[in-house]
Amino acid sequence: MNRSSSKTIYGLIGMPLAHSLSRDYFNSKFAAEGINAEYRNFELPDINLLGELVADLPNLGGLNVTAPYKQQVMPFLTSIHPTAQAIGAVNVIRVERDPDTGEVSALVGHNTDADAFAGTLAQLLPQATQAALVLGTGGAAMAVAHALRQRGVDVQLVSRHKRAGTMTYEELTRATVACHTLVVNATPLGKWPHVEQCPLFPYRFLTPQHLCYDLVYNPEEPLFMRHAAQAGARTKNGLEMLLLQAFASYRLWTQSQP
Repeated sequence: MNRSSSKTIYGLIGMPLAHSLSRDYFNSKFAAEGINAEYRNFELPDINLLGELVADLPNLGGLNVTAPYKQQVMPFLTSIHPTAQAIGAVNVIRVERDPDTGEVSALVGHNTDADAFAGTLAQLLPQATQAALVLGTGGAAMAVAHALRQRGVDVQLVSRHKRAGTMTYEELTRATVACHTLVVNATPLGKWPHVEQCPLFPYRFLTPQHLCYDLVYNPEEPLFMRHAAQAGARTKNGLEMLLLQAFASYRLWTQSQP
């Protein structure tokens, strides 16, 4: 890896990253606001390469974390914010440095996904909504489940594989879907370039009373949303959530160290 220039480097770690819009968003922001910084994609085939990446970038200011590393990254961090600890996933790493030497003194894990997701629901989710199906069991699903439970919504996780506390797609009945009027796709299925994929959800059970929220934002209308709309449900993609968590990430990276 090459040494960075004098500008501050931010970036995204995960695998793969071709679908992500974060690099374009942040670099446009930096150019428009005259910020001497650059945002890069760092595709890591193994999370064990994180230490090498941090060591090779002396001007690294912070990282976003996406699949499949939101949970795997946690043992590599110096400390984890209580919210991220409660969720069980990290999507932002704040790099703290010694003010005298500039050496990395701490890698602090945060989670901005939960608040970002919650921030998009105010005008969408009827107050009467009491139960939600969250598709997936990864880091994004854990953040969504945390945000909903904070709001008092009962959450049922759904997975392809049977495990404690989850239902499988095959177990979803018409009655189960009917009483869970919010359905969130927190899996990566359907994101570019694999746009032909979607969760094996029983879309025929959806109604106009349902809101189907897909965390995927590229493409704009993933296959999950198309199937849901065809069944009459309201739909929303994850672009607004991406932007809200990006705002929060940058605030975390640039605030004064405690």
